[in-house]
Amino acid sequence: MDRMVQIEHLSWTRAVIASLLLAPLAGASATPPVPSNHALNQRGLWPDTAVLDGFRLFETKLLLKLGLPNLKTALNHLTAQADDWLTKGPYTVTSKTIVPPGGDKHDYASQAPYWWPNPDTADGCPYLQRDGIRNPEVDNYTDHGDRGDMFQSSYILSLAWYYTGKKEYATHAAGILRTWFLTPETRMNPNLNHAQIIPCKNTGRAIGIIDFSQQYTAVLDAAAILASGAPGWTKTDQSSFQQWNVEFLDWLANSPFGIEESAAANNHGTFASMQKAGIAVFVGNKTVAKQEAVGMKARIDAYISPNGSQPLELIRTRSWHYSTFDLVAYTRIADIGKKVGVDLWKYKGPQGQSIQGAVDFIVAGATGGAAAWVYPELEFYGYAASDIVHAAADAGNLKALKAVSKLQTPPGGDLWALRPAVEQLDAISN
Repeated sequence: MDRMVQIEHLSWTRAVIASLLLAPLAGASATPPVPSNHALNQRGLWPDTAVLDGFRLFETKLLLKLGLPNLKTALNHLTAQADDWLTKGPYTVTSKTIVPPGGDKHDYASQAPYWWPNPDTADGCPYLQRDGIRNPEVDNYTDHGDRGDMFQSSYILSLAWYYTGKKEYATHAAGILRTWFLTPETRMNPNLNHAQIIPCKNTGRAIGIIDFSQQYTAVLDAAAILASGAPGWTKTDQSSFQQWNVEFLDWLANSPFGIEESAAANNHGTFASMQKAGIAVFVGNKTVAKQEAVGMKARIDAYISPNGSQPLELIRTRSWHYSTFDLVAYTRIADIGKKVGVDLWKYKGPQGQSIQGAVDFIVAGATGGAAAWVYPELEFYGYAASDIVHAAADAGNLKALKAVSKLQTPPGGDLWALRPAVEQLDAISN
């Protein structure tokens, strides 16, 4: 379906929903103002998500019932992935064979991906950095791969349950989240003290927070979706998971690692702020969420150039990957900001710096491929920009809207219509 036609369908559906919900509240001659999505959702009709627009999920669910072809195609892609995840997991940090430096298997642990043994020494120390080139030795810490599978499986399964009502999707997603975060024997401690260890050098780094911040907010949305009535996920589960996140947010905000990561100038700082904002919305701390969203304006001013480039990402050996990667964080916090009254999509810095300008900068690569991207890139994947361009188009960017039809389809199909929040589609960490 043409994008403009789809937008018209969504607008029509939203108007119908609003009128139906408002009808019992209005007098015969009253014309009540259109309330916010949050006010409309006092009856719990859609998921109270942290990043995704829960109302939009509800609209899409209704449109699926009307039989829109593009949505049926996306649903087939989604359920194919969900069916595959049904045979995998659950996952836990306690299944690893390497005990973390702190001695507690409940602590998450991973090894820095771009650091390699020194070929000139017997013990390989000190390790040497090779930017953008992943050392397969890092797979010895199984938490990292299991974490990625836990993130993706819980998200896909929860969405599949929401759109199909198939009980098996929900119960498996619930089991995956419960095993990783809640069950006493298998739960992860709410910290990242031992993430991205460099052998011979340290027992963890602030930079390791990226292991979670690059996708963890999707897990929050998975839990929110399950909390909207899914079998197998109880109110106690949701309350316990929220408490886990209260403790995790405290660690992210106040630990030395958390403070250091939040101050990072490149994508690490963007993701750290986005993650804190998303968790804050999830646990009901809108003050912190708003602080993080407002603070993002200074980051846009400092790290996005007036021409839309991101200089600290362009100097990497994977400049395309990291330029799109950083935009995952910017666009997600822009969606979080809408929930707390901060419009980052329309924000412009003193020299015109903006998220939309950064999207404009990558459109040529998104539609023209590697030949249109003149910066260093070890392995170019055009589809990395697919969600980003979709998000910008939905936020009113006409250049992005024109580019949508030219995007490279991500592996597994384009799921944007069913989960309209930007994801990292060219993961190089696994």
